[in-house]
Amino acid sequence: MTDRVLILDFGSQVTQLIARRVREAGVYCEIFPFNADVERIQAFGASAFILSGGPASVVADDTPRAPSIVFESGLPVLGICYGQMAMVDYLGGQIESSDHREFGRAVVDVKGGCAMFDGVWETGTSEQVWMSHGDRVIQPPEGFEVVAVSEGAPFAAIADDARKYYGFMFHPEVVHTPHGAALLANFVNKVAGCSGDWTMAAFRAQEIAKIREQVGDGRVICGLSGGVDSSVAAVLIHEAIGERLTCVFVDHGLLRAGEADEVLSLFRGHYNIPLIHREASDLFLGELDGVSDPELKRKTIGRLFIEVFEEEANKIEGAEFLAQGTLYPDVIESVSFTGGPSVTIKSHHNVGGLPERMNLKLVEPLRELFKDEVRDLGRELGLPESLVGRHPFPGPGLAIRVPGEITREKLDILRKADAVYLDEIRSAGLYDTIWQAFAVLLPVRTVGVMGDARSYDYACALRAVTSTDGMTADYFPFEHDFLGRVATRIINEVRGINRVTYDITSKPPGTIEWE
Repeated sequence: MTDRVLILDFGSQVTQLIARRVREAGVYCEIFPFNADVERIQAFGASAFILSGGPASVVADDTPRAPSIVFESGLPVLGICYGQMAMVDYLGGQIESSDHREFGRAVVDVKGGCAMFDGVWETGTSEQVWMSHGDRVIQPPEGFEVVAVSEGAPFAAIADDARKYYGFMFHPEVVHTPHGAALLANFVNKVAGCSGDWTMAAFRAQEIAKIREQVGDGRVICGLSGGVDSSVAAVLIHEAIGERLTCVFVDHGLLRAGEADEVLSLFRGHYNIPLIHREASDLFLGELDGVSDPELKRKTIGRLFIEVFEEEANKIEGAEFLAQGTLYPDVIESVSFTGGPSVTIKSHHNVGGLPERMNLKLVEPLRELFKDEVRDLGRELGLPESLVGRHPFPGPGLAIRVPGEITREKLDILRKADAVYLDEIRSAGLYDTIWQAFAVLLPVRTVGVMGDARSYDYACALRAVTSTDGMTADYFPFEHDFLGRVATRIINEVRGINRVTYDITSKPPGTIEWE
């Protein structure tokens, strides 16, 4: 891996999207905080730098500044929004706070050509972009030309082709800038000269070699949940070290319908990977009895998982390493890029970490990948599409899809409703179009009339969202006929539910998991 782009983050909610677009162009990249150590930046060996947006104001005191190593390196630099202003400030230009703020969709007029626009934008055209700024550049540094303007930003895009420095006031990384991905591809491929040959096949070979070097003759334990991340990690590690990998599958009784059997069949039957199956549903559901607080649910499940996993891991002789399906968004989210390392990872995403007393060294082969890249790696490894394309499932499982107290009866009702919902989605050919779909058993019971009798049963909510990376999402626009079919089937086939509703919800950028 020779071509690498380094993104310096100033706190934007959509910095991860910059990384996604760069990788889509076939170039490996990582995100560092803007105040990363110079030695760390140098060691990365970047071919180019991208400075992200951020919430601060360059005209204020004690706000983030671009590190000098970026401009002393002689490498191409692209500044986006706050990154543009940080670059302008460092190079001697002028910025002001403005009453002409721009947030949301805007139109820029292309006034000139530059290498960034080559084959994408033409002089004299108008292009839609996404703006999010209050400050603006009023005087670019020497050597820059204005190549695009908008109503609120007279320097919406500036370029210095000689030094390969570029600044955008708009955000090319978001889908609301229709040709933004092509502009970023121009920067990494044409301006920076990156080859664009970063592929999953190359990553697979690279990671297998790294695993073998790290593990040597040692043994690895992998906590297998049946989800995409841990499954891909397990198969990759097994390809590297064979039977020196042992998977531990803790069945906590909070899985979707049929998932436990699928895990056992795939990993024992198809891959013949050593697998310990610990049936622990009685333990988990017993401890959760009477617990209604969602955070206490998560913490209880996390604590029990650790205890059960540790108990089983201690039975494996000679284990020195622990495999985890940590992804790159997990790494990013565990660090506050505007204030240094964070001591916690969001509780909605994780249910706990393993105790230090286990004294195991971590093997994290997926920590450089985004979720959709993990799916691509799974396909590269030959995992079945039914697993690779499976919708994300949180660590606490169905526990957080049953608001209020959890009972076996509620879980059985929810599993059946969820299975009907997903079956209809698959039958309609929509499963792969939707990022995540699931049913929720609401903590209310409603009076209804079914046939000639009254019923007093639970209400069920259905949710489905679209996304490409799990960082932003919007509700899926089902047709009414589809929702009618699903509701009818659930009410007819699932005893205990007499009302079904569809939850129309979106979420902003900046978070990782939907639930």
